[in-house]
Amino acid sequence: MTDVALSGLLPERATRVRDLIADVPDFPSPGILFKDITPLLADAEGLADVVEAFTRLALADGVDVVAGMEARGFLLGAPVAHALGLGFLPLRKAGKLPPPTERVSYDLEYGSASIELRSGTLTPGARVLIIDDVLATGGTAAAAAQLIEQCGGVVAGLVFLLELEALHGRGRLEGRNVDTLLRVDTTSGE
Repeated sequence: MTDVALSGLLPERATRVRDLIADVPDFPSPGILFKDITPLLADAEGLADVVEAFTRLALADGVDVVAGMEARGFLLGAPVAHALGLGFLPLRKAGKLPPPTERVSYDLEYGSASIELRSGTLTPGARVLIIDDVLATGGTAAAAAQLIEQCGGVVAGLVFLLELEALHGRGRLEGRNVDTLLRVDTTSGE
């Protein structure tokens, strides 16, 4: 993994965050190297460092509310919203919220999916920071941005803990303010 500044964290703190992310080979299927953030979430100091880094990005982007994608985006986004004194919007998988909801459907490599936001929870014109754990192919992130805009919000930025550069997800978010804390070059094994 290659550090991407971690928004002002000292190098030793950035290295500690990186080292708390575990590689799990052959999960969820053979040939996949899964990046497990569970050890990071369980470490109070490491989690605080990530929340601090995300909070600095949010302050720079001037946001009114934080949104997180199910499920790990909830775990990272809610503490950022709390640290900023802002509300949190859960972007849920279809069918998990009571009606009425707004929905965006999108294609995956292996099928399709939908995400929803409860109607009326986003103030029109609000500047939204979208948070998730991993930027891979960018499909879910692009759908989240579309959903925020469909509901009248303005996407101030999208921030991710990890970016899997070899999957080129950033390309699906072209023209948007995208930040990642750590970049992973899967072609070099880092």
